[in-house]
Amino acid sequence: MTTHTATWRLTDRIRVSGGEAATGVFGAGPPVVLVHGTPASSYLWRDVARRLAGRHTVYVWDLLGFGDSTIDPGVAPSIARQSRTLAELVAHWDLAAPDLVGHDIGGGVVMRAHLVDGMPARRLALLDAAVIGPWNTPFTEHMQRHPDAYRTMPTDVFADIITPRMRTATHREMSDAVLQTYLAPWSGTEGQQRWVDQVTSVRFDDTREAVERLNSVTVPTLVLWGEHDGWLGSDVGDRLAAAIPTARREDVTGAGHFVAEDNPRDTAEALLRFFG
Repeated sequence: MTTHTATWRLTDRIRVSGGEAATGVFGAGPPVVLVHGTPASSYLWRDVARRLAGRHTVYVWDLLGFGDSTIDPGVAPSIARQSRTLAELVAHWDLAAPDLVGHDIGGGVVMRAHLVDGMPARRLALLDAAVIGPWNTPFTEHMQRHPDAYRTMPTDVFADIITPRMRTATHREMSDAVLQTYLAPWSGTEGQQRWVDQVTSVRFDDTREAVERLNSVTVPTLVLWGEHDGWLGSDVGDRLAAAIPTARREDVTGAGHFVAEDNPRDTAEALLRFFG
């Protein structure tokens, strides 16, 4: 089980077309880019990144509007926007064809970047990925239907709603310290608005084009799922793997939706085996 890592912080800042991305680079070797999903940040990767960094150069970033990344006024933190940002970062890092790893909507970002925006990749790893829809949970659907109610409720009431929600992201119970680190970007009035912004901006329409092209994937692909994922069930992973000709399907034991939080050791080992 992972422990709280208070020292995790992305110190680099890269200006992109939609804002400023907080980024970090670790290790040495073939490049791997890790793309987190919602409502997480690069903090999700802290233990996996350190394990991968023994053999790879690991690139991590906070999605625009998430973690320590900022998004420009009037820019929606959609999957399409994050995909363009990923392309800009890969160009900034001067990476030709990195291994791409996407979790949750990060999987949608990776697949859109590769299949719609034409980003080359050596291998693709999709972890509990929101690619084939509909993939919204009932909680997200309700917030998308009633955004003003969530924007205008008192901040303490909003916190009382999202705190237990965040706890359901893992199979094992998160410590209070880890939970508070995940919740920190969403705290206060500004954090509350950021949460609603990303919920209302993330739509299946942004992955539809990628889904239509899944049968054209030619690079090796790993579909890795937490066996106890309560947000996106294992059947979603099965359907995703079945739609990609080059995919192989694996589960991570003792893990829920935040697979890299629940079981970073086995998550990292599965990725290292896959990368070869």
